[in-house]
Amino acid sequence: MKLLIVEDEEKLVRSLQRGLKAEGYIVDVATDSDTAATLVNASNYDLILLDWMIPGKHDGPGLIKAWRAHDEHMPVLMLTARATIGDRVAGLDAGADDYLSKPFSFDELLARVRALLRRPRQHEGGDLRAAGVRMDIVGRTVHVGDKLVHLTAKEFQLLEYLIVHKGEVLSKDRLLDHVWSDESRVQHNTVETFVANLRKKIGRGEKVIKTVRGYGYKVE
Repeated sequence: MKLLIVEDEEKLVRSLQRGLKAEGYIVDVATDSDTAATLVNASNYDLILLDWMIPGKHDGPGLIKAWRAHDEHMPVLMLTARATIGDRVAGLDAGADDYLSKPFSFDELLARVRALLRRPRQHEGGDLRAAGVRMDIVGRTVHVGDKLVHLTAKEFQLLEYLIVHKGEVLSKDRLLDHVWSDESRVQHNTVETFVANLRKKIGRGEKVIKTVRGYGYKVE
């Protein structure tokens, strides 16, 4: 999972970066809104930790509004010393997914990060499409051409995550973290088995879900 910290308080940045890396996350840092905007344009982040008061063209809420206006729907956890109800409402209305007041414990931040990463990403409309496959997210159905394909809940969740991240190479660890986040003792061969089952049901082999040797899987 790849995270972006947007924060100009050096000591806090070092602490968050060290703690999140220790938990296995890939972490980038921006100390102003202009750098943050550039990084988001150049890379795909699974979650952003965003301070309210940051240098640059936008403050935190302004930056979220700019992202949402350009169809950037990655979850955003806002970090701020502004703790009134009005401030919380303003941050959430701007498009933040959650709000954490400073000072906070790292354990609480980590719990909120995990909760946000478990949420399904927002989609435009109710359909996802890739390589001749159409997923109705609301109706929970999958069609390949005119054929209805019956998937289990986990198969549906796995295919949804692959298509939402279309074009990205997703490691087995990342798929385990997202699709099986509520289960323990799940191994890499579980991902392999589910991918094999999906390929059989979709009926198009690796034309939809491609194996990237040594890295993982991707849908194009």
